[in-house]
Amino acid sequence: MNETSSKKQLRSSQAMQQFQKEWFKDIQARIKGGEPYGICNADEVEEVFTFFGMPVIVVQWWAAVIAAKRMSEHYSKVLAERGYDMDHYNSIGLGCTLDNNPETAPWGGLPKPAVIIGSVENDHSIKSKELWAQEFGCPLFPMEKGETTTLSRPNWWENIRDHWDEIIEPHLLDFRVQQLRELIKFLEVMTGKQLSLARIRGVLELSNEQNDYWREARDLIAKTVPCPVSLPDQLSMYPAQWHRGTTHGRDLIKGFYEEVEERVQNGEAACPNERIRLMWIGPGLWSNTAFYQYFEEKYGATFVCSMYTGIAGDGYPRKIKDDPLRALASRHLFIGLGDPAWLVKEAKLHQCQGAVRFPGGSANPAPIEPAFKKAGIPLLEIPGHNVDSRKWDDAKVKSLVSEFIETAAA
Repeated sequence: MNETSSKKQLRSSQAMQQFQKEWFKDIQARIKGGEPYGICNADEVEEVFTFFGMPVIVVQWWAAVIAAKRMSEHYSKVLAERGYDMDHYNSIGLGCTLDNNPETAPWGGLPKPAVIIGSVENDHSIKSKELWAQEFGCPLFPMEKGETTTLSRPNWWENIRDHWDEIIEPHLLDFRVQQLRELIKFLEVMTGKQLSLARIRGVLELSNEQNDYWREARDLIAKTVPCPVSLPDQLSMYPAQWHRGTTHGRDLIKGFYEEVEERVQNGEAACPNERIRLMWIGPGLWSNTAFYQYFEEKYGATFVCSMYTGIAGDGYPRKIKDDPLRALASRHLFIGLGDPAWLVKEAKLHQCQGAVRFPGGSANPAPIEPAFKKAGIPLLEIPGHNVDSRKWDDAKVKSLVSEFIETAAA
């Protein structure tokens, strides 16, 4: 993959990038001083660490950092030399740790965590966490990946925030709450801190506030033509999701929303000569964001949305009700990511004339072609490629997308 970055247009996206660098330096110093930290998958138990004030490194964010530093291929080779052939996002951090070279690792690499949370979502995911914990010499805390059977519930995005307890089966909520309580007990012993319900509720209220700003920003981007914010700028804000439930996470997205509003009012556009609006389906090209702007310059074709901004606003907020842990469990069990009906809704909302889909593992498990065909939205599926640089032919992908724009989406 040609690992090149686009120029950020937004002050808020630059602030996000700077914040993340300073945050990582700060937690490295705190960890060296003896403070524990954890590692977990994205969109899972980050809030639980926040309950305790513990730093947490998200597996997928660390993989994105590695890719941005152009170390993915090297660590993939390290894994291959050990006989491991694993999902890129789940395993590339393990490759960095196995390499054990602070001089070449991004930001010196990760220090030993106090715990790694391993979700049993697939064999690759849990195995990579087991091996990583062994390499670090730290505990692995496994958690089942719950699944709801109501993925096809019509228009869930209109009801999930307030009526999650009517959409998600009670027995799944019971089981997930039990898992959360076990994790909390584990961390209470580790940290020596006693957690209060008031603390849990406060974190979840901040998370709701943050994701409400996401939704408002999404709505402004969707209805404004030409699009006021490029997809690279939108993607650059997503690390704030891994600070959910904190004042700084809330403030970063509030700043993003306010800048989007300002750009709309001032008539500022990401691509002033916009002629075609496209949806991107699948993981973001974190290390190759200039890919998106290639089509703006060539065709006036703007990728106006992906799964990230929309799912933050639609899938995350939860009315807390009586039991904050149960509200959190409902978000773990269902955010709607990959639901074909929701993807079509997003494409229509953003006035897209076409969509491009890349393989994305568990993020996009369902077949979506029938839903897009029924909606009359052309869909390009690119098989054999994903965000793993080992499986990416930049020239071929650009050629396929260019042909799609010239024929189906124009």
